[in-house]
Amino acid sequence: MSAQRRDVVILGGGLVGMSLALALARSGVTSHVIDAADPEAQMAHGFDGRASAISTASWNMFANIGLVEKLEPFGCPIDGIAVSDQLKPGELHFRPEPEEGSLGRMFANRQLRIALFEAARDEPAIAFHPKSRIVVRERGEFGVVAVREDGTRFEGSLMVAAEGRRSPTREEAGLTVAKWDYRHRALICGLTHEKPHGNIAWEIFYPTGPFALLPMIDDDQGRHRTALVWTVDEKEANAWLKLPDRAFAAESQRKMGGVLGEIALDGARSSFPLGFHHAPTIVAERLALVGDAAHGIHPIAGQGLNLGLRDAAALADVIADGLRLGLEPGDAQLLKRYQDWRALDDFTVALATDSLTWIFGVPGKTASAVRRAGMGAIDRIAPLKRWFMDEARGVSGTLPALLQG
Repeated sequence: MSAQRRDVVILGGGLVGMSLALALARSGVTSHVIDAADPEAQMAHGFDGRASAISTASWNMFANIGLVEKLEPFGCPIDGIAVSDQLKPGELHFRPEPEEGSLGRMFANRQLRIALFEAARDEPAIAFHPKSRIVVRERGEFGVVAVREDGTRFEGSLMVAAEGRRSPTREEAGLTVAKWDYRHRALICGLTHEKPHGNIAWEIFYPTGPFALLPMIDDDQGRHRTALVWTVDEKEANAWLKLPDRAFAAESQRKMGGVLGEIALDGARSSFPLGFHHAPTIVAERLALVGDAAHGIHPIAGQGLNLGLRDAAALADVIADGLRLGLEPGDAQLLKRYQDWRALDDFTVALATDSLTWIFGVPGKTASAVRRAGMGAIDRIAPLKRWFMDEARGVSGTLPALLQG
């Protein structure tokens, strides 16, 4: 069986893979997007309680690929970030000037998926093939082929692996990764609470792991809402998940020092393991890695999805430039440019998040005092504080056109 040939074959139709397809379509580049999952299940209530912080640069990308109208009603601006070491004195606050806008926006992952799937459905340059398991991947001098288990062939000039942390395409290509397990899990749940959050995101560090409170928009009943990401030891995760709702809420309220007043759980709890991996080389013959296929980082700074979107924007930019020069998407020169462009940023962000995990995980009063002294220094040194805010907003460095306002 044969499928229509398109410019790019994207394996993985998650948030990064579908964003890449829409970014490519903006330049007239056609794609097959092939994913094993059922989109109806992924868009259902209760499928995934996770939420993502979308940086300023990533929001620019969503604007440039036509998603703002679909997403804007569902996003909560992040007007400031508060960083605390165990709620002790010496908090660090990041808040941009009013004319600079927010530091980003919080969205439920479900809402991001709905917007992306709807946009892809209406885009003729994208052929979406859900519930499709690829059994053969071929790359050669004249193109690439992905073969579905029913024998259907998807052909193109370039193959993109956007399948996530356990990317089989990356493994088949022999691209090595440095990786380790943090032996922690992230507990995820929604909260409703008495006090408004004021659009402030909290990152409270405990020796056992960070405790993050991420502001969400009020629900249709007017209840204030926040997404909780709580890092716990792997051995204790199941016990926390089995704890009665009221007891879990009480312990969560204690951990946040009452900053949101009385709280209650909003929906089911879930968890996922935390690990680190980084592929130094993210290209091979007619192959590029994006998102978690290329790097997986700790959610400590909420940069995982944003890093993947920067991959997608850079690859789309490189391919668009190549087309203007008469080069096909799988050209080796273009892939080298993509590798060179993304290598430093990917490594820097991965190293920074991993370092923060270890620094704030050191127990003891002395270590806490040193950390709080460091946060105090950052708070007093304006250029350094500005650098951290620019990093959080994703606006530092050489940006692809799609990430610019």
